[in-house]
Amino acid sequence: MSHSHSHDHSHSHDHSHDDHSHSHDDHSHSHDDHSHSHDDHSHSHDHLAPPVPSPHPPLERGSGLGKLLFFDTPSGISGDMTLGALLDLGVPLEVVTGAVDRLGLDGYRLERLPARTGVLGGTRFLVHVDGSQPERNYATIDRLIAAAGLDAAVETLARRIFRRLAEAEAEVHRTTVESVSFHEVGAVDSIVDIVGAAACFVYLGARVVATPLPVGRGSVNCRHGVLPLPAPATLVCLRGIPTYDPGFDAELVTPTGAVILATVAEQFVRWPSFAPERVGLGVGTRVFADRPNGLRVVLGVAERAFDRSEPSHVVLEANVDDMTGELAGHAIEAMLAAGALDCWAAPVTMKKGRPGLVISLLTEIARADELSRALLRETSSIGVRRIAADRLERPRHRVRVSTAFGEVSVKVSEGDFGPAQVKPEFDECAVLARAAGVTVREVIAAAALAHAQGKFARS
Repeated sequence: MSHSHSHDHSHSHDHSHDDHSHSHDDHSHSHDDHSHSHDDHSHSHDHLAPPVPSPHPPLERGSGLGKLLFFDTPSGISGDMTLGALLDLGVPLEVVTGAVDRLGLDGYRLERLPARTGVLGGTRFLVHVDGSQPERNYATIDRLIAAAGLDAAVETLARRIFRRLAEAEAEVHRTTVESVSFHEVGAVDSIVDIVGAAACFVYLGARVVATPLPVGRGSVNCRHGVLPLPAPATLVCLRGIPTYDPGFDAELVTPTGAVILATVAEQFVRWPSFAPERVGLGVGTRVFADRPNGLRVVLGVAERAFDRSEPSHVVLEANVDDMTGELAGHAIEAMLAAGALDCWAAPVTMKKGRPGLVISLLTEIARADELSRALLRETSSIGVRRIAADRLERPRHRVRVSTAFGEVSVKVSEGDFGPAQVKPEFDECAVLARAAGVTVREVIAAAALAHAQGKFARS
């Protein structure tokens, strides 16, 4: 007999523990239907027609390039709701099934259903698992994804997400990442959620932003007994991410939902400055007394970087004709240490034919006064020019990778500007090169290869 699981809420743990899982939808609250009355509209939940599929035509690959994909999370987030919302938005189901099928798993089937939460229509995504599944540890799952022949960007993102989840579980259980196991159904559910979501994000190509997350309190029953909410692994995955109390006890954010959003979202805001174009709703099965149980994703055009009424940055410039190269180099280092985003020097010919330098730096407008004083202090100039500026940035993040020479920090700059820029930290590579007696180029190449192969170090 086939049985259905809300697959994204399972927890993994080390081999010394019994299997446990719990679901955002399993801990259901029973509420009577409720209606909202307002001056200009009212809703009745009674006698609603069955929900119909999303009215959106399928989105084409790259439809999100140059746009924002906003996750609105008043009812939290889970893996199945993430996939439901992205499918409801218009990502073709084949994007998910095509990626997951490459993994070669069996004993499961995927289902996309039109669904309703209150009066709102959306999409529910389910994984049905037939019979038992083998126990899979993190290393096994990582090898499975690496060997599947996925699109390189999908593989890299999926492995990043799984690594972060495994590290959270290892921290919670006080064990090593290699010892973390995703048991039976939970492994299949997590694999489908993470690989399927990674395929959707890469297919769209949009920048992802999200609201702060509502973290419910209370407790949840699992095979280990009672766990506190937020679930321990969820809490670790949310390190550094803004959260708030929704006002009632429930599990609203699951480990898989948390780790997906924590990995892909570049910013957490109440609402971004953008023009919405299309909305998708991923529907959960629980009923809440005060809100729909849905994850809303909104695809839209972001406020362009150069449309601001006020500049966001300034370029500060100082002309000097009596500083040596050593002093100019020291001034550049001092400006960077003081917080300049960038600093450089360019040769110029000054009055009476004297050779000189223009020392320039870029800073946020709020720090212009502070950096102007620093520039006057560190150079022989008697004046600083300010030029209003704005800039369009690639979203970036740092990861640590493991190489034969040791761990290296790598800066990854992404966005819809072509292939990602991957830059190992030079100073760290230089230290490792000296220790190993090799060239810096060899360490840099090893770090870049380790990133491409997903050999991320434990953070």
